[in-house]
Amino acid sequence: MSLAQNNKIVSTEELSKLKDKSLFCSKAFINGKWVDAASGKTFKVSDPATLENFGSVADLDATDTRKAIDAACKAFHSWKDTTTKERAQVLRKWYNLIIENKNDLARILTLEGGKAFAEAVAEVEYGASFIEWFAEEAKRTYGDFVPSPIKNSRLIVWKQPVGVAGIITPYNFPNAMITRKVGAALAAGCTVVVRPAHETPYSALALCELAQRAGIPPGVFNVVPCSSDHTSEVGGELTENPTIRKVSFTGSTSVGKMLMEQASSTMKKVSFELGGNAPFIVFDDADLQTAAEQLLQCKFRHSGQTCVCANRVYVHETVYDEFVDKFVSLVKQKLQIGHGLDEGTTFGPIITERGLEKLEDHLKRSKEAGAKVVFGGKRPSLKITGQFFEPTVMVDVSYDIPMSCEETFSPLCPIYKFSDTQEMLKKANDVTVGLAGYFFSRDIGRIFQVAEALEVGLVGVNTGDIDSEIIPFGGVKESGVGREGSRYGIDEYLNLKTVKIDF
Repeated sequence: MSLAQNNKIVSTEELSKLKDKSLFCSKAFINGKWVDAASGKTFKVSDPATLENFGSVADLDATDTRKAIDAACKAFHSWKDTTTKERAQVLRKWYNLIIENKNDLARILTLEGGKAFAEAVAEVEYGASFIEWFAEEAKRTYGDFVPSPIKNSRLIVWKQPVGVAGIITPYNFPNAMITRKVGAALAAGCTVVVRPAHETPYSALALCELAQRAGIPPGVFNVVPCSSDHTSEVGGELTENPTIRKVSFTGSTSVGKMLMEQASSTMKKVSFELGGNAPFIVFDDADLQTAAEQLLQCKFRHSGQTCVCANRVYVHETVYDEFVDKFVSLVKQKLQIGHGLDEGTTFGPIITERGLEKLEDHLKRSKEAGAKVVFGGKRPSLKITGQFFEPTVMVDVSYDIPMSCEETFSPLCPIYKFSDTQEMLKKANDVTVGLAGYFFSRDIGRIFQVAEALEVGLVGVNTGDIDSEIIPFGGVKESGVGREGSRYGIDEYLNLKTVKIDF
């Protein structure tokens, strides 16, 4: 691990480098117009790498949100009647504009979310892929003709848009989590009201500006930013307002449970992508260099702040020491800590102060349980005073450490030693969540057996990269319900209607 150049980055100066400054929007977007909060209130947004406030955004409340819902409801009646080809064409224009402006979008994302610039560009491209995908899927929302058991009778199944969708997104993927949901919703013929995370509202608002340019009609795509003071009431409006017929949320399991309970009051359709605690397993026949390289990416992408990050690493005892040596060597060589806009940075800050506090609590409790830190374990010395913490590798860990049962959402990497496969799999599955899991082996029989045994929604075999717009993304157990992306993702925004015709 090394430090990037550590030039003094001034967030407000970085905004002046945007080629299209109109993408930096500070108002809410309702019914095709940029509006202030009715109260006139705003909230500040800071760069987690410098703690500098670089902008203020309209701070909406429940009353403002109801206006957005009403606008979405009015727009739904015309948007649902557009042809699938018309919707596909508009979405394709939006996709093209996102790609054309990807560097500006990535700069905004880095300033509010802390990602290294190259990683931010990759997120924008990944996010755009969902718009492109669902532009194509819009034309394939096929229904069915069902053979009737009765003469002179015909059975038809139609797919129709659910209605207005309320969408609540997290801070760690402020671009892609919106496009993955909104792309599917708009392709299906739904309209949306989006509440982005208060830490990262600017990426959502920039997408609105491009959506407007693409020709998405007023009221179809609305964004209601709010501060932490209004998060609960705005979320409550999206989950309890009877006009909203669908809620999609990505975030923690605890918040997901609360939102599901609220949405049940009006029996809304829901899809929730919640917490994870991914096992990463290295068997004795694995390609250790490949496994170490993949763990580096899988664990430390976005400084460990993704729901599919490796959280618990299990390595067979016969290759344990060799693997740890390879992995620590890669951490030392490949990772550079710094501001995401500083040249050479590959590892940025922790986005929130509460995230940093949780990290340090997990580390303290792990060391008290006997874990040994072989790399990292402290805040680095930088010229910028942001929320940074070194990538940290721990060995000699027991099952008493917090990460055995809690998602850490940080760059803490505990490496467990195992000898018995069945006992290890029992431990891997002995958590309440089940989003992703990874393992490395060259035994084809073992590959099928372990892939089937892991209680997760996504499995990576000999890879730590499972993200793609073409696969269904989602988990099992308390990692949520529903799927996003793929040909299944659009179904989350469609209702089935059966029509029986007698003659």
